[in-house]
Amino acid sequence: MSFINYNAKEIHCKVVYYGPSLGGKTTNLQWVYQQTAEEQKSKLMTLNTDVERTLFFDFLPLNVGEIRGFKTRFHLYTVPGQVVYDASRKLILKGLDGVIFVADSQIERMEENLESLKNLQINLEQQGYSLKEIPMVMQYNKRDLPNAASLAELRSVLNTFNAPDFEATANEGRGVFESLKSASKSIINVLKGGASL
Repeated sequence: MSFINYNAKEIHCKVVYYGPSLGGKTTNLQWVYQQTAEEQKSKLMTLNTDVERTLFFDFLPLNVGEIRGFKTRFHLYTVPGQVVYDASRKLILKGLDGVIFVADSQIERMEENLESLKNLQINLEQQGYSLKEIPMVMQYNKRDLPNAASLAELRSVLNTFNAPDFEATANEGRGVFESLKSASKSIINVLKGGASL
């Protein structure tokens, strides 16, 4: 759920990048960070432990519009990819407004994608969210690799919710901002629909 800062006239929204390990969540976040103007963003924070890593920063995008005179600030987070860090994943999901699921397009990673998607669904349900109702974008990353599954296969196996979806090559920036803009727009529409500031 978004947080309203009345003094700054800002609505703070949380977007979480979720998906299997080494699927491209961190690469997405780093690309957005590098391409965002200095005056619009905070520092990129990394929470490292011996075995896991979480990245986050917030930024004030241009041209997403205002809601009743309030600007919208987005806080972007990644979750650790490995399922063994489920407690961290659950904590990061608290209070979210939208999800970008970063799937690894490689054929041999399909099972890990499905496992991560099921884990997301369970973790959201435990916090009272429904994957069918929360703004979600499906990103098929690593489309440049020769062993990438077809788009039709990825859609039929992973996108059973008919979420907006995008092909991506995050290390080149392809599909990164398209995914984020789609998620942001969905969040803004939800906020506008229920805004009582």
